[in-house]
Amino acid sequence: MPWLVALALLVVPIVEIFVIIQVGQVIGGWPTVGLLIIESALGAWLVKREGRRAWNALQSALQTGRMPGRELTDGALVLIGGTLLLTPGFVTDIFGFFFILPFTRPIARRALHSFLGRRVTSLTTNTPFSPFIPDPTQSRPAEPSDDVIQGEVIDPDKK
Repeated sequence: MPWLVALALLVVPIVEIFVIIQVGQVIGGWPTVGLLIIESALGAWLVKREGRRAWNALQSALQTGRMPGRELTDGALVLIGGTLLLTPGFVTDIFGFFFILPFTRPIARRALHSFLGRRVTSLTTNTPFSPFIPDPTQSRPAEPSDDVIQGEVIDPDKK
């Protein structure tokens, strides 16, 4: 996984520069700069609005005693989307808007839940505690055994 992050840090700026140059050749240099500024302003406004909505939803869930899973995921997606919108370029802005817009965020939320579910499952299957973690693929838990272990309880405080 760390090599994937390193590869992204190398490839994403190259792709962004290429796309900016291509857009600049089609619509001109100053209109490209203007479009990037307009995207940034719109993104900042959306991050502020959706961040406030996510925060209010989180507070509401906590006050009513509900588990705020969806609200926390929405907050994380707004944070990730805002970070992507801060990065200059068109490609990262597309992904940033995808994470922030209220009508595309449920798709991103499902993808994030799926990714994290697979990741947690893969991390917990190879631990010393694996026999004690329930298998999500099983339809019902394993039956308890009827084995009785004979022994004597020794209290160290009594002599």
